[in-house]
Amino acid sequence: MELRGKVVKESFGQGTKSERLAVQLVTPGGKYILRRAEGNAFKDPILEELVGKTIVGTGVLQGYVFIMSSLQEVSGD
Repeated sequence: MELRGKVVKESFGQGTKSERLAVQLVTPGGKYILRRAEGNAFKDPILEELVGKTIVGTGVLQGYVFIMSSLQEVSGD
């Protein structure tokens, strides 16, 4: 599946043992934790560099986590 949205770093899982700052993709359909298929699930420097940018990612949605196999930065947004 393909999702397009803005990458943000915000609090996730407030009040739970999963609470942390997480890189997320904000789309018209919802907000999803971002992960690269080959990246670290909790700290991925490549995703950190995308914060504030708009991307198109291809991957698999598992619940609230979007695991990307590829991504492309969208210019002009």
